[in-house]
Amino acid sequence: RACTPPLPARHYLAGSSNPFPTAVSLRPAKILAATESPQPLLKRRKIMEEDTSHEHKIDLDLYSRQLYVLDMETMVSLTKLDVLVYGLNGLGTEIAKNLILAGPRSVHVYDEAPAKIEDMSAQFYISKDVLGKKRSEASVNKLRELNPYVKVAAVSGNVIDAIPAYQAIVVAESIGLEEALKMNNVCREQKPPVKFVMAQARGLAAQVFVDFGDAFTIRDPDGEESTQYIVSNVTSGNPATVAVLDDGPRIEFVEGDFVKFDEVEGINDINGRLIQVKKNTGPHTFQIDFDSTAAGTYVTGGLLSKQKCPKQVSFKPLKDALRAPGEFVITDFAKMETPGQLHLGFWALAKWQDEHGGSLPSVADVKDFLSFATALNDAEKAAAEGKTGVHVLDKVDAAVLEKLARHARGEVNPMCAFLGGVVAQEVLKCTGKFTPLNQWLYFDAFECLPEHPGNLAPTGSRYDNQIAVFGQDFQKQLGDMRVFIIGAGALGCEFLKNFAMMGVGTGNGSIIVTDMDNIEKSNLNRQFLFRDKDIGSMKSTAAVAAANVMNDEMKLTALTDPVGNETEDKFDEHFWTNVDVVVNALDNIKARLYVDGRCVLFKRPLLESGTLGTKANTQVVLPHKTESYGSSADPPEKSIPVCTLKHFPHAIEHTIEWARDVFGGLFTNLPEDVNRYLDEADYVENMMKANQQVASQRQLLEGIHSILRQQQKGYTFQDCVQWAREEFEDMFVNRQKQLLFNFPLDHVDRNGVKFWSGPKRAPTPALFQDTNDLHMDFIVSAANLRASVFGLDVVRDVEAIRAMVKKTKVEVFTPKQGVKIKAHEKDETQEGGHDDDEVVERLSKSLPDRSLLKGWRMIPASFEKDDDSNFHIDFITAASNLRAMNYSIKPADRQQTKRIAGKIIPAIATTTAMITGLVCLEFYKIVLKKEMEQFKNSFVNLAINHFVCSEPMPPAKNKSNPAQNKKAYPEGFTLWDLLVVDKGDMTFDEFLKHFEEEHKLTVVSMACGVALLYNSFLPACQKRRNCKIAEYVKEHVLKAEFPPKQNYLELSVLVEDPEDDMLEVEIPPVKYMFR
Repeated sequence: RACTPPLPARHYLAGSSNPFPTAVSLRPAKILAATESPQPLLKRRKIMEEDTSHEHKIDLDLYSRQLYVLDMETMVSLTKLDVLVYGLNGLGTEIAKNLILAGPRSVHVYDEAPAKIEDMSAQFYISKDVLGKKRSEASVNKLRELNPYVKVAAVSGNVIDAIPAYQAIVVAESIGLEEALKMNNVCREQKPPVKFVMAQARGLAAQVFVDFGDAFTIRDPDGEESTQYIVSNVTSGNPATVAVLDDGPRIEFVEGDFVKFDEVEGINDINGRLIQVKKNTGPHTFQIDFDSTAAGTYVTGGLLSKQKCPKQVSFKPLKDALRAPGEFVITDFAKMETPGQLHLGFWALAKWQDEHGGSLPSVADVKDFLSFATALNDAEKAAAEGKTGVHVLDKVDAAVLEKLARHARGEVNPMCAFLGGVVAQEVLKCTGKFTPLNQWLYFDAFECLPEHPGNLAPTGSRYDNQIAVFGQDFQKQLGDMRVFIIGAGALGCEFLKNFAMMGVGTGNGSIIVTDMDNIEKSNLNRQFLFRDKDIGSMKSTAAVAAANVMNDEMKLTALTDPVGNETEDKFDEHFWTNVDVVVNALDNIKARLYVDGRCVLFKRPLLESGTLGTKANTQVVLPHKTESYGSSADPPEKSIPVCTLKHFPHAIEHTIEWARDVFGGLFTNLPEDVNRYLDEADYVENMMKANQQVASQRQLLEGIHSILRQQQKGYTFQDCVQWAREEFEDMFVNRQKQLLFNFPLDHVDRNGVKFWSGPKRAPTPALFQDTNDLHMDFIVSAANLRASVFGLDVVRDVEAIRAMVKKTKVEVFTPKQGVKIKAHEKDETQEGGHDDDEVVERLSKSLPDRSLLKGWRMIPASFEKDDDSNFHIDFITAASNLRAMNYSIKPADRQQTKRIAGKIIPAIATTTAMITGLVCLEFYKIVLKKEMEQFKNSFVNLAINHFVCSEPMPPAKNKSNPAQNKKAYPEGFTLWDLLVVDKGDMTFDEFLKHFEEEHKLTVVSMACGVALLYNSFLPACQKRRNCKIAEYVKEHVLKAEFPPKQNYLELSVLVEDPEDDMLEVEIPPVKYMFR
């Protein structure tokens, strides 16, 4: 609500072998410098602009999607971060994996405990061949493979003594209270303090504690881009009231926010200052802490945006936060009181371990633990008498603490995956990006527990830690599940890992995974099952192979087919009805909606999820119980008006979108049209019918005419440079001159309002200089793209191209009379020149003879954002920034341009791991056939610690409404219902009579997909009443045989009530069984 490159990608740093051996001593701990990296091939294409030191360069290919979440400044800070993960159980391994993928300088792991077979319930880097080894040593080599730029090592020795060597410590092991307090104290004693994060996943309950010291600075609390507003007025007063354009975005300020003004005319003192917001006074007005009475009178113009100011926060040490935890983060408003109960429960668990040699309570200890926890609460209550801010419970909830204690020795993968994403993100917040937890997080999924868990005793299998929570019978149910995963990208990889640990599809069940994409380098940062050796391989094949290594008992099948209309013969009714659960791991809405429709048609449960940076959501779709994914839709993406793109940009997004369109027009559409002209005798006639705008016809014909004439003469790279120089002049000089000729700087509209005001920014024509790097970037990229579509060799030598530029000649432009330009979006002026018709007629008759170019065709460019050697993003960046400079808009760097032009979805491994954990908790409930009120849809934003879990919505019921003249048949039907007609292949006439006799309804029309089969008002349809419906579809719609297994058609049927033809009757889709 998400090519074959000519040369290897440039933004890549050569990997090196990891300098750490399998295990090193913690004494003395040494933090090594970052891996050395080669210089970039082009001097202006920096691997990293913000930090030019040799030590902390960023692999843009690997981290491209993550950079859009964290930004370059954060990534640079991250490359200086050294982290120790204490405990490599399932949770610790999840945390370490997510951290290593993110790219800190080093991640050391510590775990002296021997690897046991039951660890394999959640620890995905332990295999049978390493059982008995220290868990850290058993896992370190596989962890190291995740990221060649991160120094990963298994360490040993005294953890307390080694703390000063790190900037952050993560405790994922269940340790006693005394040890936790000691570690926290040592962390706080360091200057600056070592960030301390402690987390536990005990069965289906989890705890996180965060302590970043007494004074921690948050640089960016939420990671959101600031909206830019256009000022329409600033009143004279104290405080002054600011108004922004009514047709722009609504203001989103709160009292205390800071805003910054630029380009305001008349009140000069306001520009460039940080000014505090006092209050909002309307959707587009607000007051500021600024006295404008003596600062001048507002004239025109102005931009403003919210400014993020550093904020300092303070954390309590663990010993104080235990007794005064403050407000807990609420993850589920149906469990408002549970965090307080879990706070006592986990506190009691830690003290229990101190008094029982480090052991957690067993099932036999549950009653004793309840007494122990109650006594702890009573003691704290007595000590707190008369004090404020101290956390004590009026009443201990025995049910919550019993579930915590009973399963404290259990470890289940979904909880580890969820918490591993959350905790790793907290560590990344050490950089000052995003808001850390304050300070506790408690989460439980007790609703997943079976009503009668049965035998919880260990079986000596890898699933024993999960059996300790759910029982042996449930483990067999998981093994018998048949699952279809659609997508093997970031989400798909995590799902496969989770299902491998859970034991899904290991008995009589199976897992089918399909994905039609190949692996690219940018995938390796999040799609953790893949390695460098897999680049170019099919995702599904590589993911299945990696998952089978984690659990060779899984029955996995990898497919490379898309799931859509074109593959319904493969993914047919037999396929769908033999699947127990469908899991979507897709990144586009169209595919999600299609799969959702299939699940509705075949009554299959669907688990849906998606991520956007630090945000993620889950949705459970249950047949007949919930609404579907398609039942609700996000608002459509706001499009940029054409007039704004063409003539009046005022934001960098406008110039990037314009440059992307220019790229498509020059290097994709025009070459394709040239080829069509060469292939189709009636091309010009058909083009004119399809494109009625004469100005567009002229532009297209001029382009085709020029290309063909030049090809006849013999086209060289020097000609490409000449063309690029002419395009520069046209795009960034001549068009601006013509615009200012039509609308001079002092132009006013019919109401006397200055034309160049509000969102309209007057352009400044460029002056080409071959010494200007940005100008040359445009020439180099444009000339090489032109050469590529002509089939010429590219030239990468900038100095050679500069020499060619000096040989070019460009005509001086004089603005023309009679050129029409729209002044605004509602302007009905037909743009173009007065001689367009004449030129089009002449060009259409003078195009070169096709026979003279027999065998030659252009090579249209297919936009590819992730190949840095193909000049695509180079061209769009240069063109966008040149246009931005025309209009005094702040330029964008290459990464921002790539994100916007390529419509890249920001992504980070922490969010992906976290959300798949929540999805797999819902999977448990599907297997257990839980009631709907036990299921949860979730929305999470890790940046601001926002967690919302809610019960899924039931499907909407269609009901009759006599007042609105509406009738539902059958009454109360939902999207899950169908009218089934199962009488073999009927004639249209028999079908109509069936509806009249069976349902007392008259059929008005019938459609199959987009094909109209019958309409009672059309005479032609009456002639086919004696035709068999399926035969007609086969001969006139499909024009082919039905797939052998297909035995039905889904029909949309419009009906009316024979007794009241004014009554609007709604019915479900019709499933027509023709064999």
